Amino acid sequence: MNVHHFFDPRTFTVTYVVWDPATRDAVVIDPVLDYDPVGSRTSTQSVEAVAAFVNGENLRLHWVLETHAHADHLSASQWLKRVYGAKIGIGAGIRLVQETFKGVFDASFATDGSQFDRLLEDGETLQAGSLALKVLSTPGHTPACLTFQVGDAVFTGDALFMEDYGVGRCDFPRGDADELYTSVHEKLYALPDATRVFVGHDYQPGGRAMRFETTIGRSKESNVHLRASTTREGFVTFRKARDATLAAPVLLFPSIQVNVDAGRLPSPHANGQRYFVVPVNLRRPTGDDGAPA
Repeated sequence: MNVHHFFDPRTFTVTYVVWDPATRDAVVIDPVLDYDPVGSRTSTQSVEAVAAFVNGENLRLHWVLETHAHADHLSASQWLKRVYGAKIGIGAGIRLVQETFKGVFDASFATDGSQFDRLLEDGETLQAGSLALKVLSTPGHTPACLTFQVGDAVFTGDALFMEDYGVGRCDFPRGDADELYTSVHEKLYALPDATRVFVGHDYQPGGRAMRFETTIGRSKESNVHLRASTTREGFVTFRKARDATLAAPVLLFPSIQVNVDAGRLPSPHANGQRYFVVPVNLRRPTGDDGAPA
């Protein structure tokens, strides 16, 4: 099994191409659709780089896999599906995420997960030609979070980051710090210490060079948020306190609208224009003048 990474410095996202060198069967994990929030324009530079690699290596792309419905970047899954005919997979918990955000956006998208080609369940194995990926449900950051295990490697999305950055936040709707503790401490840390960990983001703390790979053993020993020695109570208390200080991701609202709908942009209005919905003062009702109601 071979892995090639792509890093998007604008959203700190790491996209992976994973393939079997013998058969050229491949999957892409967490592709990025570029989005400029100032001009509200999408572009495909990042995913075109992925496609150039796929083509250059003569790979057969079977699946585009999402570790969860991202809140910090738009997914390019639909672009890859159109170009390669690849199918799109995500965790079955996406239905809870869809139900949660449908009301937030006053949207019309389905909440049964039918936008995706497959809803993945904990413990199942997904075949991509000769490539076998075991699905591990790792909720806590969101209900739909998955880790994909391929051979001696896991792709953890936002559940587990590099050891000097920690683990994912749990303050999004339906997030749960207790669940994340179980996902990381009881499930991921039960894997062999030599298991390679490929993370979904790298925020380069202290300005260090970008890193995307660690191991379960290093994480258990020195993850700054959650080590093997960390208690559940201590982690939950820490996570809730830290999350209360964090700002919302810059691309939260456009990202969620696209990603819960399997990477589709909102449908055009009668005038042919597509629009994102941006709630104002969410959970804090105001009057017309912006003051608390």
